[in-house]
Amino acid sequence: MIFHWWKARRRTRILSAPFPSSWNEWLDRDIPQVALLAESQQQRLRDLTQILVAEKNWEGCNGLILTEEMQVVIAGMAALLVAGFPEAEYFDHVASILVYPESYVAQSTRILGSGTVIEGPQARIGEAWHRGPVIVSWEDIQYTIENETFGRNVVLHEFAHQLDMLNGRIADGEPILPTVERAQTWNAVMQSAFDQLVTACRQGERTLIDCYGATSRAEFFAVTTELFFEGPTPLRHWHPEVYAELSRYYGLDPAGWGA
Repeated sequence: MIFHWWKARRRTRILSAPFPSSWNEWLDRDIPQVALLAESQQQRLRDLTQILVAEKNWEGCNGLILTEEMQVVIAGMAALLVAGFPEAEYFDHVASILVYPESYVAQSTRILGSGTVIEGPQARIGEAWHRGPVIVSWEDIQYTIENETFGRNVVLHEFAHQLDMLNGRIADGEPILPTVERAQTWNAVMQSAFDQLVTACRQGERTLIDCYGATSRAEFFAVTTELFFEGPTPLRHWHPEVYAELSRYYGLDPAGWGA
């Protein structure tokens, strides 16, 4: 009880400080979706950004000098995910945000269908750990910003994994949903779309949803989340049921923002 009181008091103090004009400029420049949110959602995003910048342990890795601008942009992208939630989500279970200058090498373990285990180094642009850090590549974030990449955003991807793990340490593609009925509908829609993607990718067909989403249900959720925010109109057109589930979950309708 005392801990929650102290945390609420600290956040009230953080939010009592004026939101810097430079922060608004960075958000408007690098996250075009912010300007399309409802005014109340924009305020929620700014509040979340302030708290994420203040509360998280931020680290530049492999020689990266982490600037305030980098922190604000990454925090703003993470806040965009939850700007439509009915209650503020501060990613309390995320202890640190580690930023690499570019893709990095990490040890990987893969279990094949035959039971064979393959271990070795793998190049990565991001990771999300349960009750641990979120790791992202600044080069990949810059590429997304500068090229307006379609359906690609490593920050959205990794923080979607964190939302997925709010109900357990294993990301399984099913975030917390308010009712059993919602969960049943979510699983039916997502499993069907996931199975279709797996089949299409195995057959070498071109797909709107990146084939990395065929790796697992967890990656399917993260990849479709990227597409929901970065390519919503095609997602709604080609996969209306998936779009509808994501829209209900995130409380947002990005495909309608352009209208």
